[in-house]
Amino acid sequence: MDMLGGLTPSEFLRDYWQKKPLVIRQAFPDFQCPVSADELAGLACEEGVESRIVIENDDGKPWQLHNGPFSPDRFSSLPEQDWTLLVQGLDHWVPDIADLLEHFRFIPNWRLDDIMASFAPKGGSVGPHYDQYDVFLLQAQGHRRWTFGGHCDHTSPRVEGTPLRILSSWDGEETVTLAPGDMLYLPPGIGHHGVAEDDCITLSVGFRAPTVDDILTGFTDFLCSQSDASDHLNDPDLKIQDNPGTIQPDVVDRLETVIREKLEARRQLALWFGQFSTAPKSMDIVVPAEEPASTGDVAEAIHAGEHLAEAIRAGEQLRWNEGSRFAYYEFASETALFVDGEQFLLKGDAQPFAPLLCSGARVDMPTLARLSEDEALLGLLTTLYNQGSIYFE
Repeated sequence: MDMLGGLTPSEFLRDYWQKKPLVIRQAFPDFQCPVSADELAGLACEEGVESRIVIENDDGKPWQLHNGPFSPDRFSSLPEQDWTLLVQGLDHWVPDIADLLEHFRFIPNWRLDDIMASFAPKGGSVGPHYDQYDVFLLQAQGHRRWTFGGHCDHTSPRVEGTPLRILSSWDGEETVTLAPGDMLYLPPGIGHHGVAEDDCITLSVGFRAPTVDDILTGFTDFLCSQSDASDHLNDPDLKIQDNPGTIQPDVVDRLETVIREKLEARRQLALWFGQFSTAPKSMDIVVPAEEPASTGDVAEAIHAGEHLAEAIRAGEQLRWNEGSRFAYYEFASETALFVDGEQFLLKGDAQPFAPLLCSGARVDMPTLARLSEDEALLGLLTTLYNQGSIYFE
């Protein structure tokens, strides 16, 4: 499979990633969409599934947005064309869709977001717009005509009277029609407009790009949750000053020292970011196992987890929950494993456990069998199984 059109992942990252668009013909040759339009409509009727319908002309109003879940009869009331159904996080609900993400793991796990499905009859579109993140647009069924090009930002003119950010004066620079298996990569800020030429499904592989605000507020909230955050500012060397209203430079120096000490705590930053970047997008999909492998304290968990160990020795395939996120960070003498917003510190012979679990959705079972002979690691595996982050296929 030549997913990048003859480019190696390194060449793609060097020449295209966050730089310029790329059209890839037959990135997935003979691609068959794992879901039908009816199945997408069914998912859009379910609680816990994020879905939207965009209608280009809704009783005279331009580009109107309707949020799910929808009732089944909602679809029979839609016009014959010029509308789009969007189902977010399709990979969370359909394992065959989740498997597509394995082809994109040349991008770090923490950057991958999810796969959105877009179904549209002829003329269906969500309008000309731009995104703040990278996206691969894989044509899964039917044909869609894409016009793209030109950098856009918050100053670009937009259509009024719609909740969507539709560009009002944008022409694009290139137009292509994608058939099943074709793919278009777009960096952030590039204007684009896709219009269905027939009943079509497009799969959008999106990537996470936290804002500076996300990072600053997330990390400071994390620091404020630490035990020493309740310590008070002190000034045992306080001296008489000429005017009591003056804030002396040494006060600001003291404040700067406190803040700098916190911000320079690299270990704390790594631990926070690991938890932040692996927090599941949907708590509805990462749910505890129906039949826990163990109950009670750690000793009981390891003992009662014997059937988990037996499954591993038997070679049953263990995989990530489709909505789970895995990452790790290597410190000098230990490795932090992050799973669904939780952290686990591994030392010594246990450290290889983290890269093994994080390398892909399906775990290398022979290596796992060897490592899980360690009772502590089997206990950790049991914890991940019980919290719903992993399961046996």
